[in-house]
Parts: sequence; structure tokens; C-alpha cells
Amino acid sequence: MILPDVLPRRAVIPPVHMVGDDRLKLFSGSANPDLATQVARYLGLSPGPMVSKTFADGEIYVQIQESIRGCDVYLIQPTCRPVNNNLMELMILIDACKRASARQITAVLPYYGYARADRKTAGRESITAKLVANLITKAGVNRVLAMDLHSAQIQGYFDIPLDHVYGSPVLLQYIKEKQLDDVVIVSPDVGGVARARSFAKKLGENVPLAFIDKRRPEHNMVEVMNVIGDVQDKTAILVDDIIDTAGTIAQSGKVLLQHGAKEVYACATHAVFSPQALERLSDGTFAEVIVTNTIPIPPEKQFSQLRVLSVADLLGEAIWRIHEDSSVSSMFR
Repeated sequence: MILPDVLPRRAVIPPVHMVGDDRLKLFSGSANPDLATQVARYLGLSPGPMVSKTFADGEIYVQIQESIRGCDVYLIQPTCRPVNNNLMELMILIDACKRASARQITAVLPYYGYARADRKTAGRESITAKLVANLITKAGVNRVLAMDLHSAQIQGYFDIPLDHVYGSPVLLQYIKEKQLDDVVIVSPDVGGVARARSFAKKLGENVPLAFIDKRRPEHNMVEVMNVIGDVQDKTAILVDDIIDTAGTIAQSGKVLLQHGAKEVYACATHAVFSPQALERLSDGTFAEVIVTNTIPIPPEKQFSQLRVLSVADLLGEAIWRIHEDSSVSSMFR
């Protein structure tokens, strides 16, 4: 189920200020129209009228159905499954807006696909995170608004301004409201320790941190080796940015229980939920699996332990601040 927006409406964004501001236009691709509608509602707008359809041969057609000449246009489109179609639709949307004489085009990417190949780990590999950044930039955007990129270095792959926002305030508020006892924040791998440390610090000054030493013999295969830190008789909260096949987080949850954790929660911003994820997440290992709606989760991928939080208010605030030339980073102080 999708829980209500948990971020309080901030005073800097009263929707009444948006009424009559004809310069701001918001359009949604087909990847996550429900999220776009929530963002538009927060801003006191409606998603702009447009046509997007696929021809019999698979080609995508887009037409903006109102004048956007001289406007600041925000295109909401996570590049999630089907990744290639959604990415291509985004670029066609950008091109349509550019040719319609939009003053400024901002690509709002709640989820940035192809982000995990962000460096070369073996010979003759592509760095797709950089390739996609080049494609989006060359298509004609002036700015990008992204949420929880897989690695911070991806910001540097864009040669245009990029605002990076985080889903952690939404997750943190939900965890705080549960008032869990004896909490320990756990990173499922060494690479995520910085993310987990930041999460622990914001949850409470004395919240301890642990991490799991793992080995990955090949893509989408994980062997968990050991738990570094004390989880005995504690409520363990696993924190990650993406849950894909759930191999990492599911094995991590089992190992935490084997090391004496009394219960385990899983938190992640992006619920990719590839095949096998549903079975692994719903087998009773986790008390709850807490994610956001950056990626739409169809009914067949939902289960009783799943909690979906909305990031619409957070994205809406970021869009308003960009539009008003105000600080985005101050949202997270």
C-alpha cells in the first residue's frame, strides 16, 4: 500500500503562490504518472496535456498539447523498467519541448537507470551512467533533478547543473514515528557505510552502526560473509538505495537474525523489484520492507510486509525552489 505523504508541507511552498504562474509547466512521461500527479498537486498545478503513444513497430510518438514557449518545463520520468523505452520517451519529450521553444527544460529523474555501471571494474566495459548522462544532456535539457543516485560521482557526469535530493527524510520520519527500541543501522555492504552512517546520525546521536562483509562472485549473486558490529538483541534496520533482485538485502537480513537481531527492517529508496525479489522479501525475514514510490509498484509485486512512502512533497519542494532560484540543499540541513 502507498502511505500518505509524510513530509510536512513547508511554509516556503504554499500552493497559492503557484496559481497564475504560467511560466512553470509540468509534464509526465508514462513511467510513473501517479507520482507526477502527486507532485503537481503539491504545487497547485495539473500535469500538462500531452500525447504519448507507441507505433506498431515500437517507435514512440510524443506531442505537447499546449503552448510552452518561454516557459520553464519540468519533465518527470524515472528511467525504470522498461528502462530503454522510458529513457527514449524522456529524450523525445526533451526534444519536443526544445522544439516548442521552452525557455528552460529540467529533467526530473526520481530513479536514474543504468546508474550501477558507474566505473570500469574490468576491461572493455561501458560506463553506462556516463553514457546516459551524455544522452540526456545532448537531447537538450538545461538542468537535472535526481533522487538518490547510486553513487555521488554520477553528479559529475553531467556537464549541466544537477540538483541531487534524497529520499532519507521520508524514510527517517516513518522510522521515527514507529518508536522502535534498541535500533542499530546496518549497511548491507562496505560501499554503503557512508549512507548508513548518515542515516544513523539523523535518526539519533547515539544510534549504533554495523555493516555486512560480503562477496559478489558475479552480477546479481551475493555471498554474505560476516557482520561487523553488535546486533545482538537489537532491532536492525538495513539501509540501501536500491532493492533489485533482493539477493543482497535478503541474505543480509537472514545473517542479522542468525547473529541475534530480534527483528529486521529493510529500507531503500528505489524498489526495482526484479524477478525473485518478491519471494525473497516476503518469506518472513523482514518485519517490514520500507520503500518509496520513485518507481511504481504494480499490485502483483506487493506483499503484506511492504510499506510504500510518497516522495511527491519532497520533489515538489525541490521543483519550487529551483523555479524560484532558492537553495535546494538547505532542505536537508
